[in-house]
Amino acid sequence: MGFFVRLSSEFLLVAMWPALTIVALLALVVLHFWWQRRLRRVQQASREQIKSLRRSGDEAALKIKAEQEALFNSMIEGVLVLDEQGHIRLANRAFSQLFGGPADIHGKTLIEAFRSHEISELVKRLGGQGSVLDYEMKLPGLEERWLQVNATAIARSGGKAQGTIVVFHDLTRLKRLERTREEFVANVSHELRTPLSMIKGYVETLLDGARQDPEVAERFLRIVERNAQRLDALIQDLLAISELESGRVKLSLSAVRVADVVDRVFVDLKGRANAKEVKLVNCVPELLATADEGRLQQVLSNLVDNAIKYGSAQGTVAVGGRKTDSDKIEMFVQDDGPGIPVDSLERVFERFYRVDKARSRDQGGTGLGLSIVKHIVQSHGGNVWATSETGKGTTFFFTLPKAQEAMQMSLPR
Repeated sequence: MGFFVRLSSEFLLVAMWPALTIVALLALVVLHFWWQRRLRRVQQASREQIKSLRRSGDEAALKIKAEQEALFNSMIEGVLVLDEQGHIRLANRAFSQLFGGPADIHGKTLIEAFRSHEISELVKRLGGQGSVLDYEMKLPGLEERWLQVNATAIARSGGKAQGTIVVFHDLTRLKRLERTREEFVANVSHELRTPLSMIKGYVETLLDGARQDPEVAERFLRIVERNAQRLDALIQDLLAISELESGRVKLSLSAVRVADVVDRVFVDLKGRANAKEVKLVNCVPELLATADEGRLQQVLSNLVDNAIKYGSAQGTVAVGGRKTDSDKIEMFVQDDGPGIPVDSLERVFERFYRVDKARSRDQGGTGLGLSIVKHIVQSHGGNVWATSETGKGTTFFFTLPKAQEAMQMSLPR
């Protein structure tokens, strides 16, 4: 019985073997296609991830490039990059503003783009020196412009030159300031030397025996006193201009009756006007300005004093004013002297500028009065200018803020 059972089991196993084989093959086929599908999904996901990374990388690279260009163009120094053949690879906005030239300079040589032989020679020098530092050059043109140039060769690891980077710093403002400083020192030295020489000469003469003659001694001492006063005036004006230009001046603003200030100025200068038989006329209407009264008196004193000095003998100096359409009042000081040439009208407010140097020094001015006037008026928020016609006199104008109603209420009646 057992034999038959075992025989039937083996028979069944043999009979089922093809079916099991077919099932196994089908399972393998299904598994193969499932893995292929999964592999395709993984590959697709991988490709999309790579594309995304590339896009991110491109965006990051573009962003970095844009930031670099923005930084490059925001530099105040002009920057120029040349390749090893001397062709322009990069130039920032500051460089283009300094040199002008065509809009598209990429790939051109310096001679082609700017006709600049000096820069070309400078770049050639790098071949032997490797770098050029603190080289100063003046740009051609009607307007004077100075540049400081620093250049260095870009070398590969083997030492062979790969290109050149040149940096240009605009020195024009520094050059102008240096020239102004030199002119200022020279002018101050001259203005100080003249009265000091007079004082020294007359004192030496007095010490040598002239003091024994009372009449001569008194005359010499008067000259010494006059030159000492001239020195004092110069020093006071220098201190005033220094204070005004530094911006340290604190104005004590209030409502000021301008006509009253003009009257006080006329009283102070009556002696000088009488010496030249000059008539002083106050034709200022009822005008109220927002001003520092002491500084306004200084402005009017300088302008009226100038008008007396340079106006005609036995002439007239008039001070007047009016309200403007804006919240300003406009004042003028007018003389009937020989006038000022047109080319000097804008320069008369410069420190130490003199239209007629010999005549100005004879009159004893410091050359700083009109510059002080300009700075005081501008510190009030106003403007100052002059008009003149040769042979018919000169008129100086300046504006001041009009007093507000709240300030006007505080004025004594």
